[in-house]
Amino acid sequence: MDFSSTALRVLRQVAESGSFTAAASQLGYTQSAISRQAAALERGAGAVLFERRFDGVQLTPAGLTLLRHARTILDSLAAAEQELTGSAPRTELVRLGMFPSAGATILPGVLTRLAATGPHITVTTREGTTPSLLRALRAGSIDIAVLTSRPPHRPSDGESPRLHIETIEDTELRLGAPTTGLFSGRTAVHIDELVDAPWIATPSSSGEPLLGVWPGLPGRPRIVHTTRDWLTKLRLVAGGFGVTTIPARMSAVLPHGVSLLRVDGAPPEVRRILTARLPGRPGPGLSEVLRAITSTA
Repeated sequence: MDFSSTALRVLRQVAESGSFTAAASQLGYTQSAISRQAAALERGAGAVLFERRFDGVQLTPAGLTLLRHARTILDSLAAAEQELTGSAPRTELVRLGMFPSAGATILPGVLTRLAATGPHITVTTREGTTPSLLRALRAGSIDIAVLTSRPPHRPSDGESPRLHIETIEDTELRLGAPTTGLFSGRTAVHIDELVDAPWIATPSSSGEPLLGVWPGLPGRPRIVHTTRDWLTKLRLVAGGFGVTTIPARMSAVLPHGVSLLRVDGAPPEVRRILTARLPGRPGPGLSEVLRAITSTA
């Protein structure tokens, strides 16, 4: 088998992006170039590495095996380049991926703790949905993923080897409503009252569900605004332009004008917060970051 480093980088990016088109965009290649590299990889491996599906591309078991070795090879090449150029880092780098609202509720506490307990650790972060973070973890683009899951809480991607996953906490969802006007002065609303409410939603898909309209709301919701940005959603709620779904743990960072209300008449909506990493014994830096996440959450 003879694989170029470029081909291995393509393999890693396809695994992370979930499609040839997205991988081409990230690497600055044309889609045809990505397809040629993928075909060359499969010829060199003598096996099918990519499962081409209507919703994207997924690695086969053979592809996941090659990806595991590709991560090691590419990391070694990067380390060699740093040593040869004299740019080897003096601190330990930990790459952390987090679901969107964790940046406001968990990340500041983690970085504050690490500044005191692990000043030799440098943390970089990226935001993403649980499926995208799982792909990035498999691809070796991040070291730790902070994820959320909904009942029945099956956060793993089902691939082999199984990821090492630990539960951090459970948090209930609440309705974010303006403190004046709609539902003002209330501590709870009945789910039937939300059927005709103006919703501030988050565009999502069946593969990557995001918070917005209350889960399981009966009927067709009346969506008046759509955005992925939490600040935009919260400011719209504070201005009285609609309601949205918010995790209860965000109560400490809500802007003035937003109230959290309990939703009655339906089972509680619970989301679980977890950390995930590749199997094996974590290094000192990863262990320190994991402890910081657990203590903060």
